[in-house]
Amino acid sequence: MRLLRLLGYRGLSMHDLEPYLNGRKQGKVVGVTFDDGYQNNVTNALPILRKYGFTATCYGVSRMIGKTNQWDIGKVAQTPLMTLDDWRAWHAAGMEVGSHTCTHANLPALAPAQARAQISDSKQELENALGCEVRHFCYPFGWYGNEHVEMVRAAGYVGATTTKRGRVHTGDDPFALRRIMVARATGPLQFFIKIATPYEDRRG
Repeated sequence: MRLLRLLGYRGLSMHDLEPYLNGRKQGKVVGVTFDDGYQNNVTNALPILRKYGFTATCYGVSRMIGKTNQWDIGKVAQTPLMTLDDWRAWHAAGMEVGSHTCTHANLPALAPAQARAQISDSKQELENALGCEVRHFCYPFGWYGNEHVEMVRAAGYVGATTTKRGRVHTGDDPFALRRIMVARATGPLQFFIKIATPYEDRRG
């Protein structure tokens, strides 16, 4: 976040990024997103975001609030997810709540009615629990088909992010937005190359 500020970028939530995505505004901006709703988003990320005046979107799994990443059992360690109070603190600090389905579902593996319910019910559940509008969706595991894009649109979201690599450009499909992965091993130079050059665009 410090490097973004030094380079003249503003970190924004997907909601705050909307006018840049649809071409109504221009500027040096970067969308900041977190998947799954891990508790360390509140304890580690939130103070840094507030320090630099940035906003971010965290995509929550509506029926896993206060639990762990059970969809990853046998793959990675179980890690605490944000509690309801954590989510309230996140939103009260000016951050955005997005949806990541009800149970972190593998949408292509579900029957259409089940997939549709995962997409629409999670939006309603998060809105009811937190009293805020949920405008953006993220496809769990990055797995989806054209039919799921239409389900997300029909559920009332205004955009959705994928795991496809690359930067977003004005005119891109708002329901299939690419992203840049920033991992633990990503150093400052690599980070700069990822956000400021076509490197990720070519990789995607």
